[in-house]
Amino acid sequence: MRAKRLIPTLFLALLSAPACAERLAVSIENLSTPTACAEEDNVSFALSGAAVGKFRIQAFHPPYVNAIRTDSSAPDFSGCNFGPASHPTDPRHVFVPRTTSLYDGEHIAIVGITFASFWRPHRVPVTVAGRPDAGFHLIQVFQKSGRTRTEVLVLYPADGYWRAKPLPARHLGINVYGSSFLLGPIEQEGRPVVNIARIEIEPAPLSVRLHFTRGGQATLTVTEISDIRTALDVQFLPAYDGKRPFAMLRSMYVADDNADASETTWWTGPPGEVRRKSVMAVASMHATAVRFGRTVQSHHNTSAPDLIFDAFEAPAAETLRRTDEWLD
Repeated sequence: MRAKRLIPTLFLALLSAPACAERLAVSIENLSTPTACAEEDNVSFALSGAAVGKFRIQAFHPPYVNAIRTDSSAPDFSGCNFGPASHPTDPRHVFVPRTTSLYDGEHIAIVGITFASFWRPHRVPVTVAGRPDAGFHLIQVFQKSGRTRTEVLVLYPADGYWRAKPLPARHLGINVYGSSFLLGPIEQEGRPVVNIARIEIEPAPLSVRLHFTRGGQATLTVTEISDIRTALDVQFLPAYDGKRPFAMLRSMYVADDNADASETTWWTGPPGEVRRKSVMAVASMHATAVRFGRTVQSHHNTSAPDLIFDAFEAPAAETLRRTDEWLD
């Protein structure tokens, strides 16, 4: 029963929209470069648009999830030229490692981790349910069911990277992350980053407010965590000014069967035209919704989810008047 719901739910979720909301088309630029290394994030799609007030990010199982018999999440350095080390040219800043329980409720648990080393020198202050902390390199969100805790969302505050996944398919019992995303003013500092000044997390209902170093803020609200999808609603305040991309997909592609994202599918508006191409074969799009995922089963991060960006909306009039708070 549950397996048959996956693909229909995916397409219904893409096309559904509140009748009162005016959906926008945004520009999506492909900045990807070829690689033979499965441990390199060579896939980048930048989403841009003037005065974007809201949008949605959804993580779904890949359409082939029911055919997975052996999941694979082991690192693959076979096509890499830097050996068994991740990004060896990155700076290495040393910290005192720690793991802290930030919240442990009936349905949600939140954990903060400081690594022994990280490529950026700072941590971002975070407040969880009114409790302040100096900050962490990783914030983990777990869905709780009885004694079972399943990680469904992570944020790396020091560079602004997120990962999301639905609860695992029942026959697998566990699933893995794949593609990452950024939200907020994208900047280039060796790789794309979002610089965050501070973070405020409210656990019930779960929302994460990001205050950006360039001014302005975004609130990410978790609206669903299920074995169908994890859904995240994002709202900018003030409305995003369009001077920089407001979101970015980061992923990996070596071949169709060795990728975290091998295809992009986009919609141009209701009823709209639906188009699909390899992530390496499209230059740019103008779309009301876009899906980054896989229909060919990958031997790398096999169960990693597809990511969908949609429900782009213009801000309310009072929000538009505050766009000058974004800094150059």
